[in-house]
Formats: sequence, structure tokens, C-alpha cells
Amino acid sequence: MNMTIVYTIVSLSAIGTLAAVILYFVAQKFKVYEDPRIDDVEKALPGANCGGCGFAGCRAFAEACVNANELSGLFCPVGGNDCMTGVADILGMEAVVQTPKVAVVRCSGSCDHRPKVNQFDGASSCAVAASLYSGETGCQFGCLSHGDCVAACDFDAIHMNPETGLPEVIDEKCVACGACVDACPKNLIELRKKAPKDRKVYVSCRNEDKGGVARKSCSVACIGCGKCAKVCPFDAITVSNNLAYIDPDKCKLCRKCVVECPTNAIVEVNFPPRKPKTDLPPKTAAEKKATPKAEKPAATEKPAGDEKTKNNETK
Repeated sequence: MNMTIVYTIVSLSAIGTLAAVILYFVAQKFKVYEDPRIDDVEKALPGANCGGCGFAGCRAFAEACVNANELSGLFCPVGGNDCMTGVADILGMEAVVQTPKVAVVRCSGSCDHRPKVNQFDGASSCAVAASLYSGETGCQFGCLSHGDCVAACDFDAIHMNPETGLPEVIDEKCVACGACVDACPKNLIELRKKAPKDRKVYVSCRNEDKGGVARKSCSVACIGCGKCAKVCPFDAITVSNNLAYIDPDKCKLCRKCVVECPTNAIVEVNFPPRKPKTDLPPKTAAEKKATPKAEKPAATEKPAGDEKTKNNETK
């Protein structure tokens, strides 16, 4: 065998061995210790990597849980309270129970209520349309109907209604990850607290124009009249910038505001139908007027002459 080949093989082997030894010592020197509990916490998470927790993914959220002193500011919306209870058991901490939430679309401006005044002939994207102009209708705060929220949802929990042109949330599938909230350029989608039996009462409008302008652009727009705030017995409704808002933490679902709203901007969801009022026969005028109490006849005074006559007869 040619000695050149032998020397080449030996030299390359020596260089490779020396490089491996150097890399080993460098790896040991700069090795980063990782808490083994991170893997355990990551396994306890649903693995959706949706970012609803506020972190880049489930791995980053697991690292934050392990490095935190308490879990008060950390919550996985997909896994919910059961998932966080398992994470707390792994870390030996106390889980903080949070009320489940669901996404709500605050716009009722369908095609019937909000007529179009122009037509957008560009990219089918709410973000693109919002950056170019106010929308196809007179309401600059309403839904653009291009479905960015639908594309952002990884759980198939929101769909566009072809009849109304508005997105609709499926409560059973919604995990409150907040992806649709971030995707909407008009800020129409809100995460609200889940009530018993998935019942909701909220102002389905974001129009901040004055009453006349808002009503002209959409027949079901909030006009900021304040009637709902006046009848609310729990101080749950505030009116700011010509727009009413119902605080889900204060609202007791009494629905007094729903019947008071003159434009039907306040909607009620998953409630039983209201009982119709029974039509009573009109009262007659005689029934409406209270019967006056009979007055006692005044005692008649006897004439003085009669009293004298009676005394003479007695004598």
C-alpha cells in the first residue's frame, strides 16, 4: 500500500479523535442544566402550542411554570383548571382556579342591518382591508367579513355565517386561546366569562359614533342613550364614547337591559323564551274610578221654638 494513503488515514483519524475530545470538554464546560420537571410539566399540558397562555408554546410555558414561585399569573386556557391542577401537583404548588372564558363577537351588523355602500375588490383579508379603508358599509367599526378570525382558530371553533356575513363562535369547541381576538383588526372579539348554561348578555356593537350617525349606518347599533345603565340594578353597565359596555363580572343576567334597549343592540344568548304577557280585558271607566265612601248625613239641629214648646208641655 502506498505510504501516502496510510499517512493520510492516520492523520485524519488523529485529527478526528482530537476534535472529538475537544468538543466533549467544551460541551461539558458550557453545558446548560435543565430541570427534569420541565419535561414532566410539558407532558401534562395539552400540546396545542396555541400561544393562548402568552408564551411561544407549551415548552416555553412549562419552563415558566417551573421557574415561577407561584402559579397565580400562569394559566393554560386549553387545558383549563384540571390541567393546571396536574401541573401544580408536579411542582408541589397550589393551583389557582380561574373562571372559564369563551370568545364573543361584538357585532350584529348583518347584511340586513348594515347595507353596503361600496365593494372591496382586493385581497380577502380583514387585516389588508382594515389598513386600506373603513369597510364596505357606513359603519367603520363593524366586521369586515373576510374571516381572519376563522383562519387563526386552530380548534375549528369559529365559522362565517354565509347569510349574515358575520363570524359565529361554537361555545363547545372554543378554548379561549385568544387567537381570534388578536386576528381581528377591528377588536370585535372579546373573551368573556362563561356563565351557567353558557348564557350571555352583552352589547353586540363597537360603534363609537354619535347616536344619529351610528343608527344611520346600522339599525342595531348602540346609540349610547344610557337607558340600559339606568335600569341595571347591579351597576354593571357603563357608557363611554357613545357606547355601552356590560361588565361580565358584575352582570347577574337579569336581562332588564335587553328589553330597555331601543335598537336591540344588547343580545341575550341561550335563555329560555320569554313568557308572553297575557292580554287582560280593558277596564271600564266605572271600574277605574274608585267608588267614593258614603258620607254620613249631618245631624239636623232642632229649632229653638220646638225645644221651648216641649218644656211648657212638661210643666
